[in-house]
Amino acid sequence: MDMPAAAAVRPVEANELDQLRRAIQGALDGKEDVVELALVALLARGHLLVEDVPGVGKTTLARALAQAVGGDLKRVQFTSDLLPSDVLGVSVFDQRNAEFVLRQGPVFTNILLADELNRASPRTQSALLEAMNEGQVSLDGQTLPLPDPFFVIATQNPQDFAGTYPLPESQLDRFILRTKIGYPPPQVELRLLLEGKTNTARAVPQILEPSRLVALQRDVARVSLDPALASYIQSIAQATRNTSSLSLGASPRGALALANASRARATLRGRNYVIADDVQDLVVPVLGHRVRLTVANDGFAPSREEVDATLRDLVARIPVPL
Repeated sequence: MDMPAAAAVRPVEANELDQLRRAIQGALDGKEDVVELALVALLARGHLLVEDVPGVGKTTLARALAQAVGGDLKRVQFTSDLLPSDVLGVSVFDQRNAEFVLRQGPVFTNILLADELNRASPRTQSALLEAMNEGQVSLDGQTLPLPDPFFVIATQNPQDFAGTYPLPESQLDRFILRTKIGYPPPQVELRLLLEGKTNTARAVPQILEPSRLVALQRDVARVSLDPALASYIQSIAQATRNTSSLSLGASPRGALALANASRARATLRGRNYVIADDVQDLVVPVLGHRVRLTVANDGFAPSREEVDATLRDLVARIPVPL
């Protein structure tokens, strides 16, 4: 497979992205892979789903990202009694002017932290669908654009936690990738205990202006994807649809998400072309929440680890373009 003649991202961009990565890693020490996946989602103009137990740094990640790109951050704690209007906004009657005035909800921001999204009812969960897919909100007959950039970081508790509503496939498909943060390395946790730090994101410097982030996102869309690698991505998607191990395979939107995420990862790695490693390393984060394992005879729902292992096994059987 021939590589494009222009082999690297412009030095200015590579330096900016390296500074951005290091700034956010300063708030999540020992979680370099998580930071990279978050930046992949951001640069690809997607949204990030973080599935993990409480207290491992999900809010810290959102705050660090917002500070590093100079964006506004709003946080919504999703609960069982939260209404769609609590997220999107509502029209209220202004008695002084005898007219209804729209009060915008927290979704009108650059980075929205939707905390514990799966604690809300399906009706409230679905309020985010148009915002995440179209970058706009429909309220009282009006279509209102959201700020650009607009990035959702949603957290969800494992489904065996009490009081959770599983996210439907249509909602999951709006997230370009899913990840987990996990517990910190022992030496990092010990340092946190000794220093007593509770908000490491406060020290994150601003690296970009929001307008610069938008320009970088546009550059990602121009990263070269060789036809052989496009065929490789298609083969992976087809494999998820043609195996008895999976009852639900990846959709065309999932294949597009894998291509876009691969372009963003190439940019972060200082290249303006995608290589096979970009695709292979992103298959599980991008497709893991889009596929469903065939339920075994014992009736127990397959674990996330089983889904991930099945995807890795499928990818290992598909020839890699040379």
